[in-house]
Amino acid sequence: MRYIIILLVFLASCASPKECCSQIKKTFKFSTFYVATNGGTSLSDQDIYSVNGSTLDYDTILTPYDYSLTMGIRKIQRFQYEGSTPFKDGTEASFSDAANVGRSPFEYLFEVDYKRQEGVEYFDQHHFLRYVKPKWFTKVEYIKDGFADIEYFESTQRLRLNGKKKLSFNIGAVQRLAEPYGYDPLEDWTMATGDIHYTQLAIQEGYNIDVYNNEYKDPSGNVVATSSDVWNQVVIPTVLENYVDKKRNELDNQWQHSFVIGFDFYHYKKSFWLHSWGNFMPYHYDDGGQYSYHNFVDGQWYDYSGGLIFGYKLNKNLGLFIEGKYNKYWTKEWYDFKCGINYVIF
Repeated sequence: MRYIIILLVFLASCASPKECCSQIKKTFKFSTFYVATNGGTSLSDQDIYSVNGSTLDYDTILTPYDYSLTMGIRKIQRFQYEGSTPFKDGTEASFSDAANVGRSPFEYLFEVDYKRQEGVEYFDQHHFLRYVKPKWFTKVEYIKDGFADIEYFESTQRLRLNGKKKLSFNIGAVQRLAEPYGYDPLEDWTMATGDIHYTQLAIQEGYNIDVYNNEYKDPSGNVVATSSDVWNQVVIPTVLENYVDKKRNELDNQWQHSFVIGFDFYHYKKSFWLHSWGNFMPYHYDDGGQYSYHNFVDGQWYDYSGGLIFGYKLNKNLGLFIEGKYNKYWTKEWYDFKCGINYVIF
């Protein structure tokens, strides 16, 4: 719904139909729309054995194949060190997309990804709009990454210092909207020893336990385990995960207003390139809310993110590269990296 509203506002801002068509054509020029499906083998089936008196029982954990269905549109000019591909298949993950500034004044990405990974289904999203000028820039971004268990909306407005040079610094504000990270729904079920009353929690959630007949049923009455080993190792983790998700979903998302300073550096030659960026948020406004992250850390904290892309061709044959990005927001950390050496034999 929010994207429809943005589109309507954009269309309403046009002074005339001709100017509107011209603006739309300019906005989507050189952009790429893509739809792709990918798949592959996942984890192999796993047997879990248990002893029931003198009888050996076992259950098999089946993990179906992995797949993804990706749809998106992007307009992001490649940096000079980035190669081109004839088609976009939805698996592209350029680290440079996370940089504060790009090569074009206006760039965007809208991508949704429905996938199953290691037997778990996710609906991931990544959208952003970025507008960069020599003296300032602004960016609006939404990220939902189920595998990293992170979801937030972020907008930023910053002034740039030395915006036309290789190294530039920026300063400004960041607004983020996310679930109340730091809140632990299992805290009320945790004993002084650190153990969790998971059996009582499962019963409260509708599970039925018959220890004498070794039957463990879910709220629908289906038998989900026939031994305590399977119950503890397979079912209980799912019970806890579902409970935590349910309790978190019952709470409203929280706004977080922060002060941010950052930098961007870009240098390129055919035999050597270095691209790096970073963001540091040392101060966050406390609105006094019940689920404010300030309540879980007793004051201020540091959030930061950054990236590095480095390549060096020692000669015509030998070259090395290092690429990666890192984020630390609230209690969450997620990162990707790769490095290696290439030797071309002539």
